[in-house]
Amino acid sequence: MASMSAILSPAQTADKPKLLDQVRDVIRRKHFSIRTEQTYVEWIKRYIFFHGKRHPNEMAEAEITAFLTHLARAGKVAASTQNQALSALLFLYREVLQQNIGWLDQVERAKRPARLPVVLTKDEVRRLFAHLHGTNRLMAGLLYGSGLRLMECVRLRVKDVDLGYLRVTVRDGKGGKDRITMLPVNAAKPLERHLQKVKAQHEQDLEDGFGSVYLPDALERKYPNDAREWMWQYVFPSSRLSIDARSGVRRRHHVEESSLQLGIKRAVRASGIQKPATCHALRHSFATHLLENGYDIRTVQELLGHKDVSTTMIYTHVLNRPGISVKSPLD
Repeated sequence: MASMSAILSPAQTADKPKLLDQVRDVIRRKHFSIRTEQTYVEWIKRYIFFHGKRHPNEMAEAEITAFLTHLARAGKVAASTQNQALSALLFLYREVLQQNIGWLDQVERAKRPARLPVVLTKDEVRRLFAHLHGTNRLMAGLLYGSGLRLMECVRLRVKDVDLGYLRVTVRDGKGGKDRITMLPVNAAKPLERHLQKVKAQHEQDLEDGFGSVYLPDALERKYPNDAREWMWQYVFPSSRLSIDARSGVRRRHHVEESSLQLGIKRAVRASGIQKPATCHALRHSFATHLLENGYDIRTVQELLGHKDVSTTMIYTHVLNRPGISVKSPLD
């Protein structure tokens, strides 16, 4: 890939940060995640190279519209992907370049197909768990038993698991919201044993001169000693130490989510389940099975962390009893 210095406007001086460095600086000041940073930078690069490496200062609504329309028409991307690209470009212009962007009403939008979620039956869940073991089984138990999203599960901290009250606190979930959900009774003892092993590993890390963990926002600066405290450690840590991409500090991060994704994929295949089930299908199944058991939809909405009950209503379409209480004429 060509050097990004080629896309700097002539007005930029030698001591002024390059555009992508400016983007990274603003993202970090706003405490966005490393994943958001990487995603936004990649979309901005694609936008710049799509327009022949012109500097974004020389472009505006017309060029943004052309790029987003190209993604939908030629790239045939999903609606969520196009929205992600739009978010990155709006961030670039509004937050970094301090420019107002007008209406983008000429953009050809990627179509969002109306799809029902993949839901496993209770028997299929049992068959799936029969082929899961160790940490993967425990994590999958929280997806199905607590309704956690995949990243909510891998980012869990020790302090957010309450074995006494059998509840899990999800911090900074989708939409930046916190919520409380249940901790399954069947998962409590295995989780307690798991945490004992993790604690022993953490104590060994401390002896070896490591043992610190990434802290969100400005906590690391305000409370530097907290990074080594047990309560802040990840419930599901990585098996190895790694270099933090931002700080350069060598420490233990959370487990890679791909390990659970691969474990679920293999378990689905081994169990003979003929559905495209993923980690998220366990969260879908959590919601559907609660509704089947007679819990009201508002309760399920709160446990899932949905902003609007209409999002939760999708699960009424995949119940074993269509329409909740309506019987087919054939029955």
